[in-house]
Amino acid sequence: MRLLKTLLGFTGFAVVALGMSGQAQAASCGNTAGGFEAWKTQFASEASGRVGQRALTALQGTSYATKTIAADRGQHSFKLSLSEFMEKRGSKTIVSRGKKQLAGNKALFDRIEQRYGVPAGPLIAIWGMETGFGSFLGNQNTISAVATLAYDCRRTEFFTDQLYSALQLVDKGILTSAAQGAAHGEIGQTQFLPKNVLQYGADGDGDGRIDMVGSKADALASTANFLKGHGWRAGAGYQQGEPNYAAIQGWNAASVYQQAIALMGAEIDGR
Repeated sequence: MRLLKTLLGFTGFAVVALGMSGQAQAASCGNTAGGFEAWKTQFASEASGRVGQRALTALQGTSYATKTIAADRGQHSFKLSLSEFMEKRGSKTIVSRGKKQLAGNKALFDRIEQRYGVPAGPLIAIWGMETGFGSFLGNQNTISAVATLAYDCRRTEFFTDQLYSALQLVDKGILTSAAQGAAHGEIGQTQFLPKNVLQYGADGDGDGRIDMVGSKADALASTANFLKGHGWRAGAGYQQGEPNYAAIQGWNAASVYQQAIALMGAEIDGR
Protein backbone atom coordinates (compact mmCIF):
# COMPACT_ATOMS: atom_id res chain seq x y z
CA MET A 1 0.00 0.00 0.00
CA ARG A 2 2.48 2.11 -0.62
CA LEU A 3 3.55 4.52 -3.47
CA LEU A 4 2.47 7.80 -1.89
CA LYS A 5 2.92 11.43 -2.77
CA THR A 6 5.77 13.19 -1.01
CA LEU A 7 4.42 15.20 1.87
CA LEU A 8 5.93 18.09 3.76
CA GLY A 9 8.00 17.17 6.81
CA PHE A 10 8.34 18.82 10.15
CA THR A 11 11.26 21.30 10.43
CA GLY A 12 13.40 22.72 13.15
CA PHE A 13 14.16 21.92 16.75
CA ALA A 14 12.44 24.04 19.36
CA VAL A 15 13.98 27.50 19.45
CA VAL A 16 12.12 28.55 22.57
CA ALA A 17 11.72 26.36 25.62
CA LEU A 18 8.26 24.89 26.04
CA GLY A 19 7.83 26.53 29.41
CA MET A 20 8.53 29.93 27.88
CA SER A 21 6.64 29.66 24.60
CA GLY A 22 3.66 27.57 25.70
CA GLN A 23 3.84 25.58 22.43
CA ALA A 24 5.66 22.34 21.62
CA GLN A 25 7.84 22.33 18.53
CA ALA A 26 7.90 19.41 16.11
CA ALA A 27 10.86 17.05 16.24
CA SER A 28 13.39 17.74 13.50
CA CYS A 29 13.64 15.33 10.57
CA GLY A 30 16.92 14.00 9.19
CA ASN A 31 18.29 12.04 6.26
CA THR A 32 20.94 10.02 8.08
CA ALA A 33 21.04 7.92 11.22
CA GLY A 34 23.01 10.60 13.05
CA GLY A 35 20.08 12.52 14.46
CA PHE A 36 17.69 9.63 15.04
CA GLU A 37 18.25 9.17 18.78
CA ALA A 38 17.82 12.89 19.51
CA TRP A 39 14.69 12.96 17.32
CA LYS A 40 13.31 9.92 19.13
CA THR A 41 13.73 11.55 22.53
CA GLN A 42 12.01 14.71 21.39
CA PHE A 43 9.23 12.81 19.63
CA ALA A 44 8.60 10.75 22.76
CA SER A 45 8.20 13.97 24.72
CA GLU A 46 5.69 15.26 22.19
CA ALA A 47 3.82 11.92 22.10
CA SER A 48 3.54 11.54 25.87
CA GLY A 49 0.17 13.26 25.96
CA ARG A 50 -1.27 11.19 23.12
CA VAL A 51 -0.19 7.61 23.80
CA GLY A 52 0.36 5.45 26.86
CA GLN A 53 3.47 4.21 28.60
CA ARG A 54 3.47 0.88 26.77
CA ALA A 55 3.69 2.71 23.45
CA LEU A 56 6.37 5.10 24.69
CA THR A 57 8.47 2.15 25.88
CA ALA A 58 8.12 0.56 22.45
CA LEU A 59 9.21 3.80 20.80
CA GLN A 60 12.29 4.08 23.00
CA GLY A 61 13.30 0.57 21.95
CA THR A 62 13.40 1.43 18.25
CA SER A 63 16.52 1.76 16.14
CA TYR A 64 17.25 3.45 12.82
CA ALA A 65 16.15 1.02 10.07
CA THR A 66 18.71 1.23 7.29
CA LYS A 67 16.98 -1.50 5.26
CA THR A 68 13.75 0.49 5.37
CA ILE A 69 15.49 3.55 3.98
CA ALA A 70 17.10 1.46 1.23
CA ALA A 71 13.73 -0.01 0.29
CA ASP A 72 12.10 3.41 0.32
CA ARG A 73 14.68 4.72 -2.11
CA GLY A 74 14.60 1.68 -4.41
CA GLN A 75 11.01 1.10 -5.56
CA HIS A 76 11.68 0.31 -9.21
CA SER A 77 9.21 -2.44 -10.10
CA PHE A 78 6.33 0.03 -10.42
CA LYS A 79 8.10 1.57 -13.43
CA LEU A 80 7.72 -1.66 -15.42
CA SER A 81 5.10 -2.22 -18.11
CA LEU A 82 2.01 -4.18 -17.07
CA SER A 83 3.21 -7.40 -18.70
CA GLU A 84 6.69 -7.02 -17.19
CA PHE A 85 5.20 -6.27 -13.77
CA MET A 86 2.87 -9.28 -13.84
CA GLU A 87 5.66 -11.57 -14.93
CA LYS A 88 7.99 -10.24 -12.25
CA ARG A 89 5.30 -10.69 -9.58
CA GLY A 90 4.41 -14.21 -10.77
CA SER A 91 0.81 -13.55 -11.75
CA LYS A 92 0.26 -17.01 -13.25
CA THR A 93 1.31 -18.65 -9.99
CA ILE A 94 -0.85 -16.27 -7.96
CA VAL A 95 -3.89 -17.08 -10.10
CA SER A 96 -3.27 -20.83 -9.97
CA ARG A 97 -2.74 -20.86 -6.21
CA GLY A 98 -5.50 -18.34 -5.75
CA LYS A 99 -8.08 -20.61 -7.32
CA LYS A 100 -7.07 -23.32 -4.86
CA GLN A 101 -7.37 -20.85 -1.97
CA LEU A 102 -10.88 -19.98 -3.14
CA ALA A 103 -11.90 -23.63 -3.36
CA GLY A 104 -10.44 -24.41 0.06
CA ASN A 105 -11.92 -21.38 1.84
CA LYS A 106 -15.21 -20.92 0.02
CA ALA A 107 -17.29 -20.49 3.20
CA LEU A 108 -14.96 -17.75 4.44
CA PHE A 109 -15.08 -15.84 1.16
CA ASP A 110 -18.85 -16.23 0.95
CA ARG A 111 -19.17 -14.71 4.44
CA ILE A 112 -16.89 -11.83 3.54
CA GLU A 113 -18.78 -11.07 0.33
CA GLN A 114 -22.10 -11.21 2.13
CA ARG A 115 -20.84 -8.77 4.76
CA TYR A 116 -18.81 -6.34 2.64
CA GLY A 117 -19.96 -6.93 -0.93
CA VAL A 118 -16.42 -7.72 -2.12
CA PRO A 119 -15.93 -10.97 -4.07
CA ALA A 120 -13.06 -13.35 -3.50
CA GLY A 121 -11.00 -12.58 -6.62
CA PRO A 122 -9.50 -9.20 -5.82
CA LEU A 123 -9.02 -10.14 -2.16
CA ILE A 124 -7.10 -13.27 -3.12
CA ALA A 125 -5.08 -11.37 -5.73
CA ILE A 126 -4.05 -8.81 -3.10
CA TRP A 127 -3.28 -11.57 -0.59
CA GLY A 128 -1.10 -13.39 -3.12
CA MET A 129 0.61 -10.26 -4.37
CA GLU A 130 1.40 -8.87 -0.93
CA THR A 131 2.66 -11.90 0.99
CA GLY A 132 2.33 -15.03 -1.17
CA PHE A 133 -0.82 -15.97 0.78
CA GLY A 134 0.79 -15.30 4.11
CA SER A 135 4.05 -17.13 3.41
CA PHE A 136 6.28 -14.08 3.94
CA LEU A 137 5.10 -11.17 6.06
CA GLY A 138 8.41 -9.30 6.24
CA ASN A 139 11.36 -9.32 8.62
CA GLN A 140 11.69 -5.70 9.69
CA ASN A 141 10.74 -4.44 13.14
CA THR A 142 7.49 -2.60 12.50
CA ILE A 143 7.85 0.20 15.06
CA SER A 144 11.46 0.86 14.04
CA ALA A 145 10.51 0.97 10.36
CA VAL A 146 7.67 3.44 10.87
CA ALA A 147 9.69 5.55 13.31
CA THR A 148 12.57 5.73 10.83
CA LEU A 149 10.26 6.94 8.07
CA ALA A 150 8.64 9.46 10.43
CA TYR A 151 12.13 10.81 11.18
CA ASP A 152 13.23 10.75 7.53
CA CYS A 153 12.66 14.05 5.74
CA ARG A 154 11.14 12.59 2.57
CA ARG A 155 7.61 11.84 3.86
CA THR A 156 7.74 12.96 7.46
CA GLU A 157 4.16 14.14 7.85
CA PHE A 158 2.59 11.02 6.37
CA PHE A 159 4.68 8.62 8.44
CA THR A 160 4.36 10.67 11.62
CA ASP A 161 0.64 9.97 11.32
CA GLN A 162 1.43 6.28 10.75
CA LEU A 163 3.74 6.24 13.77
CA TYR A 164 1.07 7.62 16.07
CA SER A 165 -1.28 4.95 14.72
CA ALA A 166 1.31 2.22 15.32
CA LEU A 167 1.80 3.43 18.90
CA GLN A 168 -1.96 3.35 19.44
CA LEU A 169 -1.99 -0.25 18.18
CA VAL A 170 0.68 -1.05 20.79
CA ASP A 171 -1.46 0.52 23.49
CA LYS A 172 -4.46 -1.53 22.32
CA GLY A 173 -2.44 -4.76 22.36
CA ILE A 174 -2.89 -5.32 18.61
CA LEU A 175 0.81 -4.73 17.94
CA THR A 176 3.83 -5.57 20.09
CA SER A 177 7.18 -3.82 20.24
CA ALA A 178 8.76 -6.94 18.71
CA ALA A 179 6.31 -7.19 15.80
CA GLN A 180 7.85 -7.69 12.37
CA GLY A 181 6.51 -6.77 8.97
CA ALA A 182 7.46 -5.20 5.67
CA ALA A 183 10.01 -2.46 5.15
CA HIS A 184 7.56 0.44 5.33
CA GLY A 185 5.82 -0.83 8.44
CA GLU A 186 3.08 -2.77 6.65
CA ILE A 187 1.43 -5.34 8.90
CA GLY A 188 0.01 -8.79 8.34
CA GLN A 189 -1.07 -11.08 5.53
CA THR A 190 -2.32 -8.28 3.27
CA GLN A 191 0.15 -5.65 4.48
CA PHE A 192 -1.85 -2.88 6.13
CA LEU A 193 -0.17 0.32 7.22
CA PRO A 194 -0.86 1.03 10.91
CA LYS A 195 -3.47 3.74 10.32
CA ASN A 196 -5.44 1.42 8.07
CA VAL A 197 -5.45 -1.24 10.79
CA LEU A 198 -7.02 1.29 13.13
CA GLN A 199 -9.58 2.41 10.54
CA TYR A 200 -10.46 -0.83 8.76
CA GLY A 201 -9.19 -3.72 10.90
CA ALA A 202 -11.95 -6.33 11.24
CA ASP A 203 -12.52 -9.48 13.27
CA GLY A 204 -13.11 -11.98 10.48
CA ASP A 205 -12.95 -15.17 12.52
CA GLY A 206 -15.19 -14.04 15.37
CA ASP A 207 -12.71 -14.52 18.21
CA GLY A 208 -13.15 -10.98 19.51
CA ARG A 209 -9.77 -9.62 18.45
CA ILE A 210 -8.00 -8.37 15.33
CA ASP A 211 -4.96 -10.40 14.30
CA MET A 212 -3.66 -9.33 10.89
CA VAL A 213 -0.71 -11.72 11.17
CA GLY A 214 -2.04 -15.01 12.46
CA SER A 215 -5.61 -14.93 11.12
CA LYS A 216 -6.20 -15.01 7.39
CA ALA A 217 -9.90 -14.41 8.11
CA ASP A 218 -9.08 -11.15 9.92
CA ALA A 219 -6.65 -10.03 7.21
CA LEU A 220 -9.06 -10.75 4.36
CA ALA A 221 -12.10 -9.27 6.13
CA SER A 222 -10.05 -6.15 6.90
CA THR A 223 -9.05 -5.89 3.24
CA ALA A 224 -12.68 -6.17 2.15
CA ASN A 225 -13.60 -3.53 4.74
CA PHE A 226 -10.89 -1.26 3.33
CA LEU A 227 -12.24 -1.64 -0.21
CA LYS A 228 -15.80 -1.04 0.97
CA GLY A 229 -14.58 2.04 2.81
CA HIS A 230 -13.13 3.27 -0.47
CA GLY A 231 -16.43 3.04 -2.29
CA TRP A 232 -16.78 -0.62 -3.28
CA ARG A 233 -20.32 -1.36 -4.48
CA ALA A 234 -21.65 -4.90 -4.19
CA GLY A 235 -22.27 -6.49 -7.58
CA ALA A 236 -20.49 -3.81 -9.63
CA GLY A 237 -17.51 -4.57 -11.85
CA TYR A 238 -13.93 -3.89 -10.85
CA GLN A 239 -12.03 -3.69 -14.14
CA GLN A 240 -10.73 -0.40 -15.52
CA GLY A 241 -13.66 1.86 -16.34
CA GLU A 242 -16.00 -0.02 -13.99
CA PRO A 243 -17.32 1.41 -10.68
CA ASN A 244 -15.18 -0.61 -8.25
CA TYR A 245 -11.85 0.03 -9.94
CA ALA A 246 -11.59 3.24 -7.92
CA ALA A 247 -11.55 1.20 -4.70
CA ILE A 248 -8.60 -0.81 -6.02
CA GLN A 249 -6.90 2.48 -6.82
CA GLY A 250 -7.37 3.39 -3.17
CA TRP A 251 -5.41 0.29 -2.19
CA ASN A 252 -2.31 1.16 -4.23
CA ALA A 253 -1.39 4.24 -6.24
CA ALA A 254 0.66 2.40 -8.91
CA SER A 255 -1.37 1.85 -12.09
CA VAL A 256 0.40 -1.43 -12.94
CA TYR A 257 -0.45 -2.78 -9.49
CA GLN A 258 -4.09 -1.73 -9.85
CA GLN A 259 -4.41 -3.36 -13.26
CA ALA A 260 -2.69 -6.53 -12.09
CA ILE A 261 -5.06 -6.93 -9.13
CA ALA A 262 -8.11 -6.39 -11.33
CA LEU A 263 -6.96 -8.83 -14.01
CA MET A 264 -5.83 -11.56 -11.60
CA GLY A 265 -8.97 -11.11 -9.54
CA ALA A 266 -11.16 -11.68 -12.57
CA GLU A 267 -9.28 -14.86 -13.47
CA ILE A 268 -9.59 -16.18 -9.92
CA ASP A 269 -13.29 -15.32 -9.84
CA GLY A 270 -13.75 -17.00 -13.22
CA ARG A 271 -15.12 -13.85 -14.84
